[in-house]
Amino acid sequence: MRPPHAKTWGRRGQTPVVTVRGRGSGRVNIAGLTCYRPGHRSRLFYRLLVYHGRKNEKKGFGWSDYRDLLTAAHQQLVAPLIVIWDNARTHWMPGITEFAAEHDWLTLVALPKYAPEINPTEGIWSLIKRGPLANLVPIGLDELAGTVRFALKRIQYRPELVDGCLAETGLVIHPP
Repeated sequence: MRPPHAKTWGRRGQTPVVTVRGRGSGRVNIAGLTCYRPGHRSRLFYRLLVYHGRKNEKKGFGWSDYRDLLTAAHQQLVAPLIVIWDNARTHWMPGITEFAAEHDWLTLVALPKYAPEINPTEGIWSLIKRGPLANLVPIGLDELAGTVRFALKRIQYRPELVDGCLAETGLVIHPP
């Protein structure tokens, strides 16, 4: 959301000033799960968090937010979850690992140290960045968040895109 910094021309003795709206602080955080089950359509679950830079506002996802996302996915799928996560620090906080140990429907598996090419959820983020966000110049964080929500909702209704993200990794699901 920060404006680009570049040089420009102006009249001699007068510094050109370009007014830009907004402070440039804030961000949009997304947590997502791509779910695959043999014989069923693939699913995408996500949560969005907008940080405006205000006092006492959450900057990012904590372990309890991930716990809530996993619980919502489990309730909608009505099936045990095997979650294959990258090594982000928040994914492996003591709270979430204790939660997984307490619930038999949840199994956590770690991806290798740096392997975004075998993470299907990275394909979802790529679709959003190459699609609706490619040439977007948002006026504010709320417009950016709305565009991301709309893009994620469209992907949720197109399971073939979610399947394509798994196919792109080269991973195959073998039924038990």
